[in-house]
Amino acid sequence: MNKLLIPALLAALVAGCSSTPVDETAGAPVESRSGAGVTPVTAGGLDSRGLPKELTDPKSVLSRRSIYFDLDKYEVKDEYRDLVAAHAKYLVANRGFKMLIQGNTDERGSREYNLSLGQKRSEAVKRSLVLLGATEDQVESVSLGEEKPKNPGRDEAAWSENRRADMLYKAPDGRGEF
Repeated sequence: MNKLLIPALLAALVAGCSSTPVDETAGAPVESRSGAGVTPVTAGGLDSRGLPKELTDPKSVLSRRSIYFDLDKYEVKDEYRDLVAAHAKYLVANRGFKMLIQGNTDERGSREYNLSLGQKRSEAVKRSLVLLGATEDQVESVSLGEEKPKNPGRDEAAWSENRRADMLYKAPDGRGEF
């Protein structure tokens, strides 16, 4: 009896582990999670980079993509809270979109200090976006330190423009700013 039981169990195990062929040309199912009262992106109305015009239209708050910081600081100032909230709302309504936040500093300070400060700035913006509903995997934070100045000048006015975090978008199809 045992001689027949073991082959039968092995046959059942092999049969249970077999699978049916999968159509690899079919896409994965997609779940839609639009925020309440928020309209997701619709087809059409894209700019040359493939981004919805509401992200690039100068009349839209979403076209503003820089958060500025005080010298040696990385807290998001109150004056930028509504801007960050608008971008968070957009990411919540458009879960397929990704954002890269680039933290920047002025030229003062060592390279190491500036890279660290730039990272803290980008992470502060990311933290705010995530607290407002964006997902961790939608937002990436990096530091550029002093390597990408907005203003090449060497005075306080120029330095204040360089102390910032820039928010860049990428659409679900891979088109966008990064």
